[in-house]
Amino acid sequence: MNDIRASFPALQKSKGFVFFDNAAGAQAPQLVLDAVMTHLLERNVQRGGRYPQSEQVDATIDRARQSVATLLNARHPSEVAFGMNATSFIRLVSLAMAQDLGERREIIVTDMDHEANVATWLALEPMGVKCLWWRMREDGRLHVDDLVPLLSRRTRLVACTVTSNAIGTIVDVESAGRAAHSAGAEIFLDCVHYGPHGVIDVQRWDCDYLVCSGYKIFSPHMGFLWGRREALERLHTFREDFIPDEPPAKIEVGTYIYENVAGMDAAVSYLESVGARICHPESTRRERLIAAMCTIREYERGLSGELLRTLSAANAEIYGIRDRVSKDRVPTVLFNLPGESPEAVVRRLASRGIGARDGHMYAPRLMRRLGISDQEGGVRVSLVHYNTTAEIALLGDALQRPAQ
Repeated sequence: MNDIRASFPALQKSKGFVFFDNAAGAQAPQLVLDAVMTHLLERNVQRGGRYPQSEQVDATIDRARQSVATLLNARHPSEVAFGMNATSFIRLVSLAMAQDLGERREIIVTDMDHEANVATWLALEPMGVKCLWWRMREDGRLHVDDLVPLLSRRTRLVACTVTSNAIGTIVDVESAGRAAHSAGAEIFLDCVHYGPHGVIDVQRWDCDYLVCSGYKIFSPHMGFLWGRREALERLHTFREDFIPDEPPAKIEVGTYIYENVAGMDAAVSYLESVGARICHPESTRRERLIAAMCTIREYERGLSGELLRTLSAANAEIYGIRDRVSKDRVPTVLFNLPGESPEAVVRRLASRGIGARDGHMYAPRLMRRLGISDQEGGVRVSLVHYNTTAEIALLGDALQRPAQ
């Protein structure tokens, strides 16, 4: 763990500050910072030119596309498109899909998702789309048994999260995808919150679209879209006439932040280095990434259990899955303390050197489903693999013994 933490300069420079707001964006390892700086110093130019620095930008983007494709287990790098963030990609796909609905005009959304993967689809209703709701149960989970009755020959798409950014629940997207495909529909996955926590495998999940934000996976601010090649080819996207009508060019219209894409490439290399400590020297890159994410997943299960225990000891009301040994959650927990507003709790934690977040977590419908005001929301602590049980103990102390 000391080696892992030493890879992140922010953890060394923060003088003991505890980063428990990783769901809003994780810290970047030195490898990523170096990649961004090198790009800005040596090739801060536009791609597509015939001089060395511009050609190096093209090579950087190609290399990053291959890296992300390996991270996702994509069939081909051309299925990966880079851009600003996941929200903009969801909107791009939704607007493109609205032009080609045919008789399938029903889209299924959930009340667990980040609003970006809900409101974006609801915005299509004036265009003739009907949205149906896949509701979360009282146990804090989405059950595929509740999805199946919603599916029909009218279903165009199921849009759901892989993991809730507010309460940390992991959704069985593999089963959801099978159900959607059995009805002739597609499935669109918001993988933003799951990204740093486990193995992503678009082939095993058999999904059709997936979005991620790299800054949750230890890169700078950027996002990427993966789509099944034939699905991307069908999309009617905006593009100038000189841009080929094929992915990824038809999706990457305009200039995005190349240095941050270089950072995303380095973030994949960082994760690969974590797996290399475990794998055989002759293992493939994908095998090293799988080893890294499986190891992270197991370590974080321990963090989840200790976090839930600590919050229970502080008499917190915990929302979602409370089972300390559950495999169906990541170490992201939403809670409230009796008689204290979420804002007051977060300010108190900040005074003790702990960064957490209060509010509706961009999921106001989920807050209402949980019986919480979507104005005040709750307190969210969200951990990743560079966090420790010692930091959780500091959280427990801050919650149980307010500063005088």
